[in-house]
Amino acid sequence: MSTLIKICGLTSSDAVEAAVEAGADAIGFVFAESARRVSPATAGRLAAGVPPGTVKIAVMRHPSQDDVDRVMDHLEPEFLQTDAEDYDQITLVGTCRPLPVYRAGRSLPDRLPRLMLFEGPLSGSGEVADWEEARKLALETRVVLAGGLKPENVEAAMRTVRPYGVDVSSGVESAPGVKSARLIRSFIEAVHQADSRLDSIGDDS
Repeated sequence: MSTLIKICGLTSSDAVEAAVEAGADAIGFVFAESARRVSPATAGRLAAGVPPGTVKIAVMRHPSQDDVDRVMDHLEPEFLQTDAEDYDQITLVGTCRPLPVYRAGRSLPDRLPRLMLFEGPLSGSGEVADWEEARKLALETRVVLAGGLKPENVEAAMRTVRPYGVDVSSGVESAPGVKSARLIRSFIEAVHQADSRLDSIGDDS
């Protein structure tokens, strides 16, 4: 099975176009404090030409219901990504589904969600997550691995974790918040090559 590829923190039409053309399965727009933060209206404009097969993800952290509603009005994302505990305070509408974030070194629920994102302690910092912890989680549920991934290390991460998906942001940037089309292509090519190698050698890597 092909690994899902999410390019996160897009801030320009050029970045969105580069991600879509390179074959990203999902794109993320950040609404939390970050060099990659965009307004709901900007995200809606950037996503307007995205083909139906590309999943749109709203990335938030500790949002209020008003924050969520504003994003939904402009973007209509398929998923809302935020820390797992935040869903106790917000309601999703329509077809938008949760993508709960769990962070390395923190406590996990007894019952894991069917889909989760696992990353390091601080989003967007480029800090590599604990791959061994992620590997154990990936044996039990579908894990999208984030945190410090880049073209040079994504295959090693995939070999260790065997995630359902991979999520990159700072690892494909030429400067904070500025995506590089070349690095986006390199990252996606590296994931596809890793998929091919892992499929050919089975589980004995």
